[in-house]
Amino acid sequence: MGRTNPTYRDALRAIEERWSEFRRALRRRDQPRFDRLFEYAREHADASGLLNHQNPLLPALLSIDLEQEGRLDDHEERLEELEDAVAARDDEEAAPPDSDP
Repeated sequence: MGRTNPTYRDALRAIEERWSEFRRALRRRDQPRFDRLFEYAREHADASGLLNHQNPLLPALLSIDLEQEGRLDDHEERLEELEDAVAARDDEEAAPPDSDP
């Protein structure tokens, strides 16, 4: 017996092919961003394939959201580190110099 549904990876490839004209119409600077979204979806293909959803675009979109959420977390963590470093530097500059009698 054969599969009744294509694999998720096949379905994702088909979605990407359907959107290929849209990609070509994008500005050059946006084309790599578009490609990155499909990379994000492929990163979660195993989990998406287990879901076996009727509409493979929905797990792809959730996969993209997960990856972008991770990027946001990384950026927020980095921003917090930079803010702490600036605050520490400002505290050092504001502290009165030690004077030896």
